Amino acid sequence: MVTDVLNALVLIANFVIVPGLAYGSQLALGALGVTLVYSVLRFSNFAHGEMMSFGAMGTVLMTWWLQSQNISLGGLPTALLALPFGILGAIALCLFVDRTVFSYYRRTRSAGVTYLIVSVGVMFAIGGLIRFIIGPKDRVFADGDRFILKARAFKKMTGLSEGLSIKTSQGVTVIAAIIIVALLFWFLNRTKTGKSMRAYSDNEDLALLSGINPERVVMIVWIITGALAAIAGSLYGLDKSYKPFTYLQILLPIFASAIVGGVGSPVGAIAGGFVIAFSELFVTFAYKKVLGYLLPDAIAPSGLMQILSTDYKIAVSFVILVIVLLIRPTGIFSGKTL
Repeated sequence: MVTDVLNALVLIANFVIVPGLAYGSQLALGALGVTLVYSVLRFSNFAHGEMMSFGAMGTVLMTWWLQSQNISLGGLPTALLALPFGILGAIALCLFVDRTVFSYYRRTRSAGVTYLIVSVGVMFAIGGLIRFIIGPKDRVFADGDRFILKARAFKKMTGLSEGLSIKTSQGVTVIAAIIIVALLFWFLNRTKTGKSMRAYSDNEDLALLSGINPERVVMIVWIITGALAAIAGSLYGLDKSYKPFTYLQILLPIFASAIVGGVGSPVGAIAGGFVIAFSELFVTFAYKKVLGYLLPDAIAPSGLMQILSTDYKIAVSFVILVIVLLIRPTGIFSGKTL
């Protein structure tokens, strides 16, 4: 009986917990970028998904060049070497878009809805540019060792019937997310520039009277946003494979993460990312085999025991978003901003 319970737990860990940690980390990094822009610049940036895609594209192209020169990191993905170039590309894109588009509406103090509509236009423009450069097809750029832990090795080590596998991309994603989040919170809470950003976010007029340079704050926000977008997009592409259209679809889970956690709250963005990720996986997971281990053969289910098909995974984010807006519109961490 204990063995059956352990096998059931391994199944859930293999198909829900481990993928959920990786996917949640990717959503959290994406939601952090959305949260920073909303907190400081006061608008919802619908172009953030395509900014993630642009940064990931830069990483993919640089990875291909490094691979052609036989430059690698051994067992780790070569994309980690290429990631700084993707980050620089995404930062350059964000600063260019702000200088040529958003700065005008900031000077004229346009309403938030105007920013939102403009960001949709920017989204389509960046998306078209990406597909012109790299095309619309799937691009696989992962290399190195595929697994940190293989299912066969886990079975041999534990003697269980079910195996647990951890992909290298999943391990890299979680570790990178922990490092990036720690650095971001250190920057916001310990540095003078970070404190200036928080002051500007809390009260723009008072911050200006205190001598804070608004253009410098805006520039720093876009630099951090571009870096977060490139890292999140590259890690997502490394884990799932890179396809430009995917980043348009992932925009809903990212915004759902930010809203569920509490718009404007970095802590909320992180929590919301994992709430959305695990909700999607738990709802779309087929529990037939798990229940087969836990229940007697006489009442073991014959169907998949799946709440929703994986085709409806994106709908889970939308449903959670609607529920949160109805029950707690301010999110989990309401009032806790930068």
